[in-house]
Amino acid sequence: MPLSRALAALAPVPRAASAAASIPTQLLDLLFPARCAGCGQIGELFCPACLAQVQPVPQPVCLRCGRPVANVGRCEGCTAGQFHVSAIRAAAVYADPLAQVIHRFKYEGRAELHGPLGELLAGYWRGRVVTVDLVIAVPLHPKRLAERGFNQADLLATVLCRQVGLPCLQPSVLCRTRETQQQMLLGPVERRANVQDAFNWQGPPLDGCKALLIDDVATTGSTLEACAQALLAAGAGKVWALTVARALGG
Repeated sequence: MPLSRALAALAPVPRAASAAASIPTQLLDLLFPARCAGCGQIGELFCPACLAQVQPVPQPVCLRCGRPVANVGRCEGCTAGQFHVSAIRAAAVYADPLAQVIHRFKYEGRAELHGPLGELLAGYWRGRVVTVDLVIAVPLHPKRLAERGFNQADLLATVLCRQVGLPCLQPSVLCRTRETQQQMLLGPVERRANVQDAFNWQGPPLDGCKALLIDDVATTGSTLEACAQALLAAGAGKVWALTVARALGG
């Protein structure tokens, strides 16, 4: 059975907190009510007004990289190249207020924002016809993880898997083996070099499994490609990628 050994590395999706355990949280909510990370309005982490401004990626998109194209098919860059990720898709365009929410999630310690952002992923995935065997988050280097306190991609993957019933792999099986610069500071060529051979699979053989990579934002797709290369080397049959947002700039 292809999944027999890979399933040994699966991590259970955390259960919802009990009613009793949620009482302290309810008290904190009264004392420190949630503020929308998009507009600052008191009441919700991502208010309905800001959610209504989230833009789906314009269709049609390139069948591989997920960027908008004039005609159905692959864009020029994806037609000419060879890639490890079969397809990259995103729930929305990387634009405000969503971009601001993601920034606060990653760089301002707003870990609680994984809830509404993960729900965007789940909402998008429910409309897809692709099936996958495993979900794995893009890992952080241990030093970056210690600085940030959480891996945003892992939190997003947990929400997605809980809501749509997919198996989520332990974050330790796909590792970032060397520290890299932040991709947002680099151009396309530098991004590819920055993450080349930066990931290593340390789990059981994947035996043809179809894997779904999760991250917060796709720009050039270089990080997703480097992760997918490690997964394919471990025996994955195919790798897709899903992010909350897709940057459409140059």
